[in-house]
Amino acid sequence: MKKKIAIIGAGIAGLTLANLIYRNSDYEFMLYEKQESLSLDQGYGIQLSTNSIKILNQIGFRKINDKKIFHPKSVDFYNIQNIKICDLDLTQFNTDQNKYTTLQRSTLIEFLKDEVYTQHLRFGKRIKEVSELKGKVLIKFDDNTNDLVDIVVGADGIFSNTRSFFEKKKNEPKFKKAIAIRTILKSKSELMIDEENISLMMGKNCHVVIYPINKDKELNLICIIRNKKYDPEGIKSLVNKVVLQNSNLEKVFKGDLKSWPLFFTPQILPSTNNKVFYIGDAFNGFLPTLAQGAGQSIESAYELFNLIQENKPDIQSFYFQERSKRAKIVRRRSNINFFAFHFSSSIMQVIRNFFMKFLVKRKNFISSYLGTVYKH
Repeated sequence: MKKKIAIIGAGIAGLTLANLIYRNSDYEFMLYEKQESLSLDQGYGIQLSTNSIKILNQIGFRKINDKKIFHPKSVDFYNIQNIKICDLDLTQFNTDQNKYTTLQRSTLIEFLKDEVYTQHLRFGKRIKEVSELKGKVLIKFDDNTNDLVDIVVGADGIFSNTRSFFEKKKNEPKFKKAIAIRTILKSKSELMIDEENISLMMGKNCHVVIYPINKDKELNLICIIRNKKYDPEGIKSLVNKVVLQNSNLEKVFKGDLKSWPLFFTPQILPSTNNKVFYIGDAFNGFLPTLAQGAGQSIESAYELFNLIQENKPDIQSFYFQERSKRAKIVRRRSNINFFAFHFSSSIMQVIRNFFMKFLVKRKNFISSYLGTVYKH
């Protein structure tokens, strides 16, 4: 009898794993999503470095409509006054088939759902109870349905509900005392930036990232502001106080602003059940300052799929060892970036900018700092 996998959560991690199983395995699987539908509205932008594009290409990503994605060639660093400091060449990590890619999250979700939407995706499914039965896991949902499976994969985000059913030790996400703000822009040439690159502007206790998400000259803007509390009603005043006071970016914050508090996972903890695995943010929630959230969701799904497919002994131990090692590398660099992007001291900003000009041209440093992430 074929083994069966239940994937909890239809985000990037869960859908990637579902596609890998669908195309490359004879395992039975079902994808359970607590929402009543997939969110395919305009949404925000994501960046995918070559480590994740290489995996997506194995499930047909090359066929995606080229107009819906973009391949920026560099990261251009500026201060918050829009004065350029230096740039980092992203093409050094590319191959002919795998290129650094930016796009809207909804574009990726649309691609990932196509093959599994009808037969393998169930909506409105919230776990009510779990138990073990004859060496399998029995999952009961609050709509009075159930599923008896061999493997459960929690892919339901940083506030994973799956963890609460299987893990006694809590690993509650912590507020980073920072706010993320985003909007979608049309062409903003008055900023004097190259709109075909990723522009990163660093200021006192804040940074702004702007990058293209398709060939229609639409740009994703994400702004991270350090702040001790999250007040959704006071976002515009916070932007005025922290970002606009010392910049000429007023026009880019005129539109509809979406905001959310930044959380991170304080510890990387293993599953205590050898039939239960966690991928994506359910395994570990990163800060967005290395732009690896989506990429690590894709990677973790791929790593787990390969282990399950190979039917290796002690999969749980091997998966946790390799995934946590990788997560620590990404987390460390994300934290360094979060620290360096937000210097409040003008002297520290000058020192940082000086070293950045030097380091972005040093291949050994770039290979060590980014190459180990982008070329995994």
